[in-house]
Amino acid sequence: MPQLTVLPANKVIDAAAGQTILQALLAGGEALQSKCDGQAKCGACHIFVKEGRKGISRISPTENAKLDSMVGVSSKSRLACQCVLGEEPVTVELLGALSGF
Repeated sequence: MPQLTVLPANKVIDAAAGQTILQALLAGGEALQSKCDGQAKCGACHIFVKEGRKGISRISPTENAKLDSMVGVSSKSRLACQCVLGEEPVTVELLGALSGF
């Protein structure tokens, strides 16, 4: 069972392998938005993966295209709705109103 650490709150969520980061965040009580029901169309669930990038799924062409169209992305940017957790621990930073970004 992978652990998902959420910054800036430093909250640790026990997640399930095969779950998306968005599913794990919502199950853990985080109020992350998703306006497209996890279809990589809105970008509202944009996060930074700070640690554990090898413990999540590879970026898909659809996710990459959406990130390319957004402002404020970096090499650590991912869409939480598209990142599938493996067995390794992962640390993410939430953006927007939740983190003061």
